[in-house]
Amino acid sequence: MTEKIKALRLNKPFGLDNIQVTEMEDPGQPGPGEIRVKVKASSLNFHDYGVASGFIPTEDGRIPMSDGAGVVEAVGEGVEEFAVGDNVVSTFFPYWQSGPAPVGDFHNTPGDGIDGYAREVVVRPTQFFTHQPKGYSHTESATLTTAGLTAWRALVVDGGIKPGNTVLVLGSGGVSVFACQLAKSLGATVFATSSSNDKLQQYKELGADHLINYKEDPEWGKTVRKLTGGRGVDHVIEVGGPGTLPQSINAVAIAGHIALIGVLTGSEGEVPTAKLMAKQARLQGLIVGSCDNQKDFVRALEANGVKPVIDKIFALEELADAFRYEESGKHFGKICVEF
Repeated sequence: MTEKIKALRLNKPFGLDNIQVTEMEDPGQPGPGEIRVKVKASSLNFHDYGVASGFIPTEDGRIPMSDGAGVVEAVGEGVEEFAVGDNVVSTFFPYWQSGPAPVGDFHNTPGDGIDGYAREVVVRPTQFFTHQPKGYSHTESATLTTAGLTAWRALVVDGGIKPGNTVLVLGSGGVSVFACQLAKSLGATVFATSSSNDKLQQYKELGADHLINYKEDPEWGKTVRKLTGGRGVDHVIEVGGPGTLPQSINAVAIAGHIALIGVLTGSEGEVPTAKLMAKQARLQGLIVGSCDNQKDFVRALEANGVKPVIDKIFALEELADAFRYEESGKHFGKICVEF
């Protein structure tokens, strides 16, 4: 009799009410170049929410979740990078190993173009995983695939951050909170914005140097420039898109760097291109990073000791409730599910 494992699937019509807890056949033993992983945890991202709620199209019956962390149960022939018992974490673009981005879509991204990690066991080629940082739990590691690596790429890979730089982070989602932590660990001064004074207090506890409530101060870009003596910040972690980009351009320094990561305020809108040009600033769109970026990131975390901020943990079967909590905007940092 074939063994069964627990899994979650997205069923049409898509929406949080149609996430079904089901069973599927155990994937069995790994073939050449593959590993079998017992999945222990995942974490929620805005992209996952988009797929689960139906505004990012996917196939009927898709297994969601792009992030997965767990332990290797078996290795296939020819596998040398991993051994049974290793703790591993998934990669967002498993076929982007190194160098400039070769992908502009999500057709090979787990939880979107292919089945993801909302299931107890997966068998995948080795490039679908890297080692977890030593000393990290599975739940902590599950925050790295998307949010953590995005923050790392924005600041380090694309941004070339240096000690003494200034960094502006917008809002209190996983990428922005991780960026604050990484920036402080790299010797930067951090400016943080939120509509919640309670969340700004949490930023202060993480070491953020300047706190701005953007609802109370809609011209926060001008405020940031004033706080920097008119210079502006070296790096902006831009997650809002068209609704916040004009203020981010106000806030950035001449020849500064804006990492365009999210479009929470919509996919289209007016952008003050003349001001961006006058600033001679670099507006860099990015989606997560390569497998080599992730390996570098893991080594950095082992060296600097930064641990992710986890707001709340749900059981796998409670994934719909976890997404509803994400939808509420009450979280600070990451929301995770454990198996």
